[in-house]
Amino acid sequence: MKSVELNRVENIKELAKRNYHGVVELRRYFHIHPELSKKEFNTQKKIIQILENLEELEIRRAGGTGVIADLKGKNPGRTIAIRADMDALAINDECGRPYQSQNKGACHACGHDGHIAMLLGVIKILYDIRDSISGNIRFIFQPSEEEVADGSGAAAIIKDGGLEGVDAIIGAHLWQPVRSGIVGISAGPMMAASDEFEIAIEGKAGHASMPQQTVDSILTASEVVVALNTIVGRDVDPMKQAVVSVGVFNSGSVYNAIAGKAILKGTIRTLDEEVRRQVFIHIKKIVEHISEMTGARCNIKKNTCTYVVNNDPGIAAVVLKAGKEMIDGKAHPINPFMSSEDFSYYLQKIPGCFIFVGVGNREKGIIYPQHHPKYDIDENAMLCGMEVMSNAVLKLLE
Repeated sequence: MKSVELNRVENIKELAKRNYHGVVELRRYFHIHPELSKKEFNTQKKIIQILENLEELEIRRAGGTGVIADLKGKNPGRTIAIRADMDALAINDECGRPYQSQNKGACHACGHDGHIAMLLGVIKILYDIRDSISGNIRFIFQPSEEEVADGSGAAAIIKDGGLEGVDAIIGAHLWQPVRSGIVGISAGPMMAASDEFEIAIEGKAGHASMPQQTVDSILTASEVVVALNTIVGRDVDPMKQAVVSVGVFNSGSVYNAIAGKAILKGTIRTLDEEVRRQVFIHIKKIVEHISEMTGARCNIKKNTCTYVVNNDPGIAAVVLKAGKEMIDGKAHPINPFMSSEDFSYYLQKIPGCFIFVGVGNREKGIIYPQHHPKYDIDENAMLCGMEVMSNAVLKLLE
């Protein structure tokens, strides 16, 4: 490592350590006070209050309840954006910690509290060395990542000009399946495209003792659910990945009546656009054929939620090098996940890279997955995240 790079790495490490305890306090504050998608009003207010202490930042509200802050380096150059999401999930917090949520029905069970705090830490690091920066850095605090069916927070940020003038974007996710201390950085597909589907089965209601006079919507929908589970194993290339899951099955309300209507809702996850197209064709074919066989009518709707998170190879290579400079071999490529992220909306517009900062730690009891009521993080991981993201930005500006 060259002396200039060594000095930069040592400087980042020192500044990250100096800001770490403040970042932990902020993460716990946001965990205590979570807010749901498109309702992050107090979160927005708190972020702005913190950023206003850094006088040279240009701050504005964006995407409804989001925040954008721009930092201009001493010399002109490229513009790199860093994004953190802000919203919580609509579940009750059961983490059992002193910082457990005080907002009933809202919980930071996906690490977004840590994302906010970590980005605030990165801002303080880069702000302190702003006179050595050539180029500009845009910090994006994005609302509504969890609820995209009625409007993605990323789409709202883009609509408000969040990517104007930006050359590349990076983001990070605190991730329980990856062990704390590890940072996963890979090129190509990293997270799946997500589609939501709804299937309405219209049968013919009647008395449970006279099924011959009915068209059983529950039986028809049950056969559909079973058949949908054959798609991945029989219709998708074994060398490619896909998920088809039914999460909602609603029908009937009386024990001795055959229901005339059933509703199924589910999700499709894919890492390939052609597979994505083919999976829905197979869903449609299965539903229509089974409905025809039983005498029911059907209606199928699909809603595109997110795209594939496809990391640009060039950007990913720079970020991986930045990670190795900070944490050596603990920064390395990892396999993709079938979860989805609206960070993919940004990657439809400009090149970028999305990384995974491991927070799992069995020894500390950090064993619960994302979206679990007892989800928590190993807070030491935020130090790794701050270091890697800060160095990645500087290297991308070179």
